Amino acid sequence: MAEHSQHPPVRTYLVVAAVLSVITAVEISVFYLTIFERVLAPVLIVLSAAKFSLVVMFFMHLKSDHRTFTGLFVGPLAIAILITLALMALFGAFVVAQP
Repeated sequence: MAEHSQHPPVRTYLVVAAVLSVITAVEISVFYLTIFERVLAPVLIVLSAAKFSLVVMFFMHLKSDHRTFTGLFVGPLAIAILITLALMALFGAFVVAQP
């Protein structure tokens, strides 16, 4: 059985937590800015995917595990994002009504 690599120092976890807080603040800001009205959903999806990957890599220790486990998380996430975007395009979620 292979040995696990050593966990990162506490400082790394604090930096990741700070980055997650900043991304959350950006998500909230994007929601209230009308300039992002047309691309709100894709922007939020990208930001959420970034948060998901940080949490999975560091707090679930996937960064130090075998690459197969990374594929098991990232593959379904990519499929879910593509299906969501395809359904949104199909049902006209990106069309803004003209006054």
